[in-house]
Amino acid sequence: MKRDIDEDICDRRFYSARNAIMIKELQICLFDLIMCLSGAMDLVSEAVVNHQKRVSYIALRIASELGLSIEEQNSLILAGAIHDCGIFSLQEKLDVLRFENKILGNHAEIGFQLLKNFIPLKKLSLPIRYHHLPWQEGRGCEFGGESVPLESHILHLADRVDSLVDKSREVLGQIQGIRQKIHQQRGSLFVPRLVEVFEDLACKEYFWLDLSSPYLDSILLRRGPMHTIELDWSGLMDLTNLFCQIIDFRSPFTVTHSSGVAASAEALSKLAGFSERESRMMRIAGFLHDLGKLVVSSEILEKRTKLSIDECNIIRSHSFYTYRILDNIADLDIINAWGSFHHERLDGQGYPFHYQEQDLPLGSRIMAVADVFTAVNEDRPYRSGMMKEEVLSVLWEMTKNFGLDSAVVSLLERYYDDINHIRIKAQEATHQEYRQIVYPSGRIGGR
Repeated sequence: MKRDIDEDICDRRFYSARNAIMIKELQICLFDLIMCLSGAMDLVSEAVVNHQKRVSYIALRIASELGLSIEEQNSLILAGAIHDCGIFSLQEKLDVLRFENKILGNHAEIGFQLLKNFIPLKKLSLPIRYHHLPWQEGRGCEFGGESVPLESHILHLADRVDSLVDKSREVLGQIQGIRQKIHQQRGSLFVPRLVEVFEDLACKEYFWLDLSSPYLDSILLRRGPMHTIELDWSGLMDLTNLFCQIIDFRSPFTVTHSSGVAASAEALSKLAGFSERESRMMRIAGFLHDLGKLVVSSEILEKRTKLSIDECNIIRSHSFYTYRILDNIADLDIINAWGSFHHERLDGQGYPFHYQEQDLPLGSRIMAVADVFTAVNEDRPYRSGMMKEEVLSVLWEMTKNFGLDSAVVSLLERYYDDINHIRIKAQEATHQEYRQIVYPSGRIGGR
């Protein structure tokens, strides 16, 4: 694509917005990013808040009592934190949390498919694949001719223990009942040796008080020295693409949205004179811009009738959650601003922060245009995707009331066909990945 820059992109306003951004090398801790993702996934309902982190904690304590290595304990922390990444609907999350539920869907297989090709998390994929496999008096040590790792059975027990905790009640008064239910499934659902370890832990009040405390992140970090795991640019790109899949694969109407936004924003940023590194950062910001939509249930995303006021407000909250989730990682502050402010407006009437024109860097303005451009091209539950003339009409209409920056829209219009081709190509690739992950053998849960 030709990299000419329109005169209106070169004015002082744009350069001052861009030059105010200081670019530095990124040093990202994998633990921090995984915990951010875990927390976001569990914000979709009060009933599941911190479920995955609590599973991490229980699994960690069991692994420690078993004498597993620090590396194995660290892996269990991360596996527990994202063991439900294959669950795409709120109803399935709630169903899985019922201890008596015997029909657990195919989320474990989808989680395996999501993680198996990302090298830093590949070793977590197999434990997650079998984390609901019952022990069945020893038959659960293998499945389909494949050896099932001990970590799977630890995660299974940890997950079921947490499903028995009533978060609305004081926890110490529940210990006896939980121990009894777990003991009853010794040998059938759970490995007997793991049940013994759990029962010893259950006698200690600190175990339950830690589990119920608001300091789980710091407890897990202190137990597992995750600071030694860092990501380079390529690794960060791959990880945020994984995040993108977890965010968007929850609904057939959002499957390719973030990948389309990321590709469009990256292309626009190059045309606007961003460096190669800045353009890569823009792509990452595009992958993450809707991270906060993990707090929005797929039931709302797929609703075909008019949303209620409460549902509209839930959707409007997503960019706030994107910002707060990523705000915990200092080295993502620039990427966070570019991604999280995509619903702000130049007149200060956007959301959630109501920033004015002078507060919005060029990256945020580009992301806003890329988001609308991609969204109106896509099919949604309530309308079909628009044609070129309609897309440009919507974009220009939004510039009239300061919803979008006219200079960025002008740049998009000038190179519309090139950028649209890039968007389509990126979204087609993502849709193919979706088919391979969610329907690996042509059917849900197939192997």
